[in-house]
Amino acid sequence: MAEAVFRDLVNKAGLGDKIKIDSSGTGSWNLNEPPYPGTQKILKRYGIGFDGQISRLTTSEDLSQSNYIICMDNSNMTNVRRFGDVGENYFGKLSDFVPDATWSEVPDPYYTGDFDVTYELVLEGCEHLLKFIREQHSL
Repeated sequence: MAEAVFRDLVNKAGLGDKIKIDSSGTGSWNLNEPPYPGTQKILKRYGIGFDGQISRLTTSEDLSQSNYIICMDNSNMTNVRRFGDVGENYFGKLSDFVPDATWSEVPDPYYTGDFDVTYELVLEGCEHLLKFIREQHSL
């Protein structure tokens, strides 16, 4: 969900040619599959495309080739460390970008069933992440 939402925001800002967006998982479940049906439903509701998104496992190359490694929760952060060194790249949670956030983790809607809450948190976090990146890189 976060990949699709962030890509949508970046493209609407006219920065699609300047910011590369990719996502990967830290577990082997649902590999090589499109977004979960509940995620697809909410993305469609908001007119956000997800064509071509297929789940894949994080690699050490992902960590070395990314300027920002953004996780949804503490468990993701722990798991990402198993794939290698994040080096000098930014490594943190989406909530880190939201000033005075009342939340610290994005709940996995696969387990909670609440795709609306997850979407709202992801949207808020992605909006602030984009603002941060624009400020850091004068975009």
